[in-house]
Amino acid sequence: MIKVAIVVGSTRPGRKADKVAAWVHDIAKKRGDATYDIVDIQDFNLPLLDEPTPPSMRKYTQEHTKRWSATVESYDAYVFVTPEYNHGTSGALKNALDFVYAEWNNKAAGFVGYGSAGGVRAVEQLRLVAAELQMATVRAQVQLFLSTDFEHYTVFKPDPAKEKQVNTLLDQLVSWGTALRTVRVKP
Repeated sequence: MIKVAIVVGSTRPGRKADKVAAWVHDIAKKRGDATYDIVDIQDFNLPLLDEPTPPSMRKYTQEHTKRWSATVESYDAYVFVTPEYNHGTSGALKNALDFVYAEWNNKAAGFVGYGSAGGVRAVEQLRLVAAELQMATVRAQVQLFLSTDFEHYTVFKPDPAKEKQVNTLLDQLVSWGTALRTVRVKP
């Protein structure tokens, strides 16, 4: 089975990404087709790009980068849970993506976005970044709206129909993640 990371894509105080990621994880755990873990970028305390060489050279000097690299490397696919801030993803998630390079290559990515417009603009931005990181993004995505999936715009209470969307996303992600593993693993 492949390993899938559900990445909490915000570090902002009062964030909703951790609750959304826990919900996705609860749905994923029922499946049995992969192992699923929550990876919270907040736990890595990544500063703003403090490595002296580009990530593509993979000459890491900082312990936090080495730890992040090992974590990213250990997964076959990712579900990025992203807020939409000002028509884009969070700076913290973009920074975490930019910290390493080869560790993302030839892996699958799916997206769960949330915000006033369902996080769609943040996800579109992330699709461009993922392409440059040589990731394959799946078509299905989950859109969570502050007005309908968050009671009083704050308490996460997703529409029950969204669970089907999560499962569709995971179906595609596991399929692509499994296929891409054959590209990365040399016989």
